[in-house]
Amino acid sequence: MFMHIEFSGAAQEVTGSCHILRVGKRTVLLDCGMFQGRRSESREKNRKLPVPIDEIDAIVLSHAHIDHAGRLPYLVAQGYTGSMWATSATRDLCAIMLADSAHIQEKDAEHLARHRGEQIEPLYRMEDATRTLEHMIGMPFHTWFKVTDGVDAMFTEAGHILGSASVVLELREEGHFRRVVFSGDVGRNGLPIIRDPQPPPLGAHVILCESTYGNRDHESVEGARDQLARVVRETASRGGRVLIPAFAVGRTQELVYDLHLLRRDGKIPDIPIYIDSPLATNATAVFAMHPEAYDHNEALVRHTPNLFDFPMVQFTRDVTESKRLNSMHGPMIIIAASGMVESGRILHHLRSGATDPRNTILIVGFQAEHTLGRRIVERQSRLRIFGEEVPLAAHVEVLNGYSAHADRTELHEWLRRVRTGGVAEGRGTPTVYLVHGEAEAQDAFAGQLRGDGFAVQIPAPGTRVTL
Repeated sequence: MFMHIEFSGAAQEVTGSCHILRVGKRTVLLDCGMFQGRRSESREKNRKLPVPIDEIDAIVLSHAHIDHAGRLPYLVAQGYTGSMWATSATRDLCAIMLADSAHIQEKDAEHLARHRGEQIEPLYRMEDATRTLEHMIGMPFHTWFKVTDGVDAMFTEAGHILGSASVVLELREEGHFRRVVFSGDVGRNGLPIIRDPQPPPLGAHVILCESTYGNRDHESVEGARDQLARVVRETASRGGRVLIPAFAVGRTQELVYDLHLLRRDGKIPDIPIYIDSPLATNATAVFAMHPEAYDHNEALVRHTPNLFDFPMVQFTRDVTESKRLNSMHGPMIIIAASGMVESGRILHHLRSGATDPRNTILIVGFQAEHTLGRRIVERQSRLRIFGEEVPLAAHVEVLNGYSAHADRTELHEWLRRVRTGGVAEGRGTPTVYLVHGEAEAQDAFAGQLRGDGFAVQIPAPGTRVTL
C-alpha cells in the first residue's frame, strides 16, 4: 500500500498552508498558501515548489485566504495545468484576492527597483492570477467529487469565511481504504453572516487539524460586539479615529455587519465608517452574490436586503480619496487591509495616525510572528512603517472575540464530533496531526487532546507519514 502525507507548509507555523497527499502514483495538494512574515525569508520559501510541477495531479483548496491560496498562481506560472477544486464562493473570492496579490507583488517589485536598485521578479503576475481561475472548479457542499484516480472528496462547512470548507477525502489503493479529514481553518459558532462549522460526520482514520488558538479561549462573539461599541464610543469622545487593520475577506464584512447592528440599536454614535480597501469593496460584492452561504437564522440577514450598505458606510476605491482621509477632522472609523499590517492602505493611515493619543488601533485578528501587526499587539514603542520610525502613542485594543478561528474549546469539540460521527473502517480512534499553529499553542492543545484519548502528532516541515 502506498499512501502518505507530507507536511510542506503551516507545519509548526501559521502561514503557507500546504499538505502533500500521495496515493499510489497520484499526488494531490491540500492548499498551496503564501508564507508571510520576514520579507527575505518568506520570499525564499514562497519560491520553493512543494513538489515538482509535473508530479501534481490535482489541488483541493479549503478557502480563499492568501495563506491558503496565495501560491496557486505561482504554480500556474511554473506550468501547472491540472484542476483546482474549491467551493463556488471560494472560487469567486479567489478571482479578486489572487489578482490583488499579484498587483501587490508587481508594485513591490517596482518599488524595490526604483528606490533600492534591487531587481526582484514578482512571484507571479496579474496574467498568472487570471489563468489560475481557468483551472478552478467550484463544487457545492456535501457533494462527492473525484479529485483524481483513487481520491474522492467532499466539502463541509468550516464556518471560517464565506465558502470556507473542511475536506473529507476517501483514498483507495490496491484494495486498501483510508478516510482523511482536513479541517482547513475552523470558524466559530455564532459568527455574523456565515453558517456555523459543520464537522464532517463520517469518522476518519487521520485528521489534519488547525491549532491557531490551541492554547486559549476567546471571549464570546456577543462580548466582542459590546467591546467594539465601547472602543468606538470612547475614541469618538476623544475626537479620535478608530483604525482597524482587517482582512478584506470575512473580517471586514463581519465588522460592517456588527457596526450596522450597533448603530441600529443606538449603541454607537453616528460617525462615518470608511472601508478603505478596493479588495474589501470587491469582496463585499462577492458576499452579496452568495446569500445561499449566509446563516438565515440571524434576524438582520433575514430582514435586511443589503447588509453592508447603510448611511454611515462609505467605500473608497480611489487612491486620492484614501489620502484625503488623513487630512480630514473629527471622529471616524477606518477599516483597511492588510489584516496583519504587512501591506495595503492601513500602513498609510498608521503612519499618520499612530502618533496621535486620541486614536485607537483596534486589532481584530491573529497576528503572526514577525509581522507589524504582532509588534502593535506587543505595544512596541516605535513602529517601522515605510522605512520610518513612527512613535506609537495611539491606544491599542485587541478583540480576540472577532477571530474567525475556533479557540481551543471549540476545536476540541469539533474533533470530538468528527471522532464520534462514525468509526472509520479499520480504526477506532483517529490520529490527529496538528497544523497551522505556533509551538506554544500546539504543545498545549496536544496535551489537552491526549488527555481525552486522542493520538496526536505535531509534524515538522518535511515530515512524511504513512497512512
